[in-house]
Amino acid sequence: MLSFGDEECAFFIHLDRKTAGEAFSSVRGANVHFLENRIPVYWGEFSQVEAILSLVRQAIESPNEYDYFVLITGSCVPLRTGGYIRQFFEKNAGMEYMDILKVPGPGKPISRVDTIRYPSNQPIRRFAFRALAKIGLARRDHTKYLGGLEPYAGDGAWALTRAACRYLLEFTLANPHVERYFRNTFASDEAFFHTILGNSPYRERMRRNLVYAVWPGPSNGHPALIGEEDLALFETQDQVSRSDFYGPGELLFARKVNDRCLDLVSRIEAMIERKEGVRLPALDDVREEAGTLS
Repeated sequence: MLSFGDEECAFFIHLDRKTAGEAFSSVRGANVHFLENRIPVYWGEFSQVEAILSLVRQAIESPNEYDYFVLITGSCVPLRTGGYIRQFFEKNAGMEYMDILKVPGPGKPISRVDTIRYPSNQPIRRFAFRALAKIGLARRDHTKYLGGLEPYAGDGAWALTRAACRYLLEFTLANPHVERYFRNTFASDEAFFHTILGNSPYRERMRRNLVYAVWPGPSNGHPALIGEEDLALFETQDQVSRSDFYGPGELLFARKVNDRCLDLVSRIEAMIERKEGVRLPALDDVREEAGTLS
């Protein structure tokens, strides 16, 4: 779906090191690149940031010099073809797409940044500081560690220009103290990139991100599964959009779709065909063309 109408796009994929790679051996193509340096990723920990940084480095070093880098998860499904998405970026060239707000803000209390949270590979410290956090004794003053950076946060998905991604890499390399701080911060993928770019000239170019997601509430850290109600919304809007405290904007992807709901994916494909007046190739045809049909 993402290659349809945009033969120049490419996919850089990080596969969690805890996952058997054999299950993805049929995912091939000249424009598909799996990262060799696989990181064991744990939810809510800095390993998510490490994996993303690795993806950005490999993608930005590609000789094709891509203009935009779109971060999505394996549970995301596009709501438009690659050709439509390419035209969207061409029409809005120079804009950055990231849900971002200054902390504290809606759903982003200052405790998310100031509370010390050790990773899984430090189990004793992790247990002790989680206990201390419950009574408010695992806090630190970010102003003493971040060198004057104001904390920002938002959703983990984003679409950034080449220049913004290069800035992220160069800033991280030049300011190791920022990485050290966020290594012991919960859900750092929702604050690390945001804090760096929120304190940069790229902040002025920010628009809301391009991913539709439904968050049940502050007590649940996972988005709800896409269902019938969401699909009905997609079908009734020519351009799926949303407006909230992150601002208004069109949404080009949906998160998250259950792997066992392929009928829902088929219905989204049919919706895309109707909206764009195209005929998407059948999945088996795509596999055969890529030489992956078993």
